[in-house]
Amino acid sequence: MTSQAQSIIVPTDNELLQAQADLWRHSLYYLKSMALKCVVELGIPTAIHRLGGTASVPDLITAVSLPAGKQQFLGRLMRLLASSGVFTKIDSADEAMYSLTPLSYLLVEEIAADGHIDHSPFLLTVTANHYIDLAMGLADWFKKEEKTPPFDHVHGASLFEESMERKDPEFHKMSRKGLKVHDDFAVDIALREFRDIFQGIKSLTDCCYHGDGTTAKAIAKAFPQMKVTHLDLPQEISKIPADGIVNYVGGDMFKSIPPAQVVILKMVLHHWSDEDCVKILANCRKAIPSRENGGKVLVGDIVLDPTLGPMYETQLLMDVCMMLMKDGRQRDLNDWRELFMKAGFSDFKLISKFGARGVLEAYP
Repeated sequence: MTSQAQSIIVPTDNELLQAQADLWRHSLYYLKSMALKCVVELGIPTAIHRLGGTASVPDLITAVSLPAGKQQFLGRLMRLLASSGVFTKIDSADEAMYSLTPLSYLLVEEIAADGHIDHSPFLLTVTANHYIDLAMGLADWFKKEEKTPPFDHVHGASLFEESMERKDPEFHKMSRKGLKVHDDFAVDIALREFRDIFQGIKSLTDCCYHGDGTTAKAIAKAFPQMKVTHLDLPQEISKIPADGIVNYVGGDMFKSIPPAQVVILKMVLHHWSDEDCVKILANCRKAIPSRENGGKVLVGDIVLDPTLGPMYETQLLMDVCMMLMKDGRQRDLNDWRELFMKAGFSDFKLISKFGARGVLEAYP
């Protein structure tokens, strides 16, 4: 014990002062999330957009009909969020002005631009009490012999599933909107960036988890010569109107997948445990032809990578997020390799990084 004590390096005075400031910052991180939730609920990003892209705090007070006495408080909230990159703060002699950044642009309603998706449902889902309560009780969950995710343990229902719809229809509706944002955003960007990947493909099956056909329809529109199939649970397929463009199939990817030259799994596998992922991937392998005949599985999902700088923290936060709500997790390249090999694939490669995600190809 004495030798261990002697090996401890006592921080310097400056290190301790910095450590205290860092501790304050980490302890209060949740206030950033709550401040962001607050301005979205008040409609601030949309108000700035409607005011031409730049607005003062008095402008915003009027635009969203807040009491005049709240001006200084809103100013303090906006100042915090501007320091975090949510807004841009422009100082002037009269009033500080705030403009949208790409981040707050994602939180604006009613933008007609192609590909724009309002991300508010995702934000409001992960900052709702249903979710915050899980994080608050995480230590208690660790102490118990629990095999179910914290969400199921606390709420007695599964996120995105019918059990949650019966328990809390309003939250279920919001969380499904958040899932749609999570799944559908940047499909148009991906089709532009990875157009070469899809060239020459004759048939493709898009395997979905509570999807709405957005990806399949976008692929079919971009490549009209391709036969595109959208696979999802029968109750999800029943909600999608037939369009004569995509073949909508109700089924279960744990049982079988409609045959195609290429199968896509976009933001699906991180919802599932390793064992479940191997089952899904094995069914994908059965559904495609040999590599010589163009058979492959395309996976769009998070690929943990410490070299990504701040993006890596986003990936790790999404990993803990998944730990709270589902059986799945985020995976690094070695984890993906292990899944593909266990599912019977001969090889795979990471084609490209795509924001916080990666695009992988696996070959039979």
